[in-house]
Amino acid sequence: MAVGPKLALEDSEPFDNPALYRSTVGVLQYLTLSKPDISYSVNKLSQFLKAPTQLHWQACKRLLRYLKSTSNYGLQFCPSHRFNLKCYTDADWACNPLDRRSTGGCCVFLGSNLIQWN
Repeated sequence: MAVGPKLALEDSEPFDNPALYRSTVGVLQYLTLSKPDISYSVNKLSQFLKAPTQLHWQACKRLLRYLKSTSNYGLQFCPSHRFNLKCYTDADWACNPLDRRSTGGCCVFLGSNLIQWN
């Protein structure tokens, strides 16, 4: 996601092909199962399925360009001699200016292997 202004419901003119936006975001939702790094971005894009705007579509295209440039990256599972269980969490309290909802995330490692995220 771009670091600049946050996406909002009516931040620009409506996107002329909402079905394309919805189907693209739907495919991206399935892709989050194998690429957890895009989970936050896909979640944000999913919030505007009802009435996408041009800025939402630009953010979606930015995510697709990111995926194209990182197609060789992925999760790796390596043998480990230690079975340390580590959990990292982060939260952005009341970050959404429209409804003041919070966003949180978590990842769990067994040794050096990522085994769960949300």
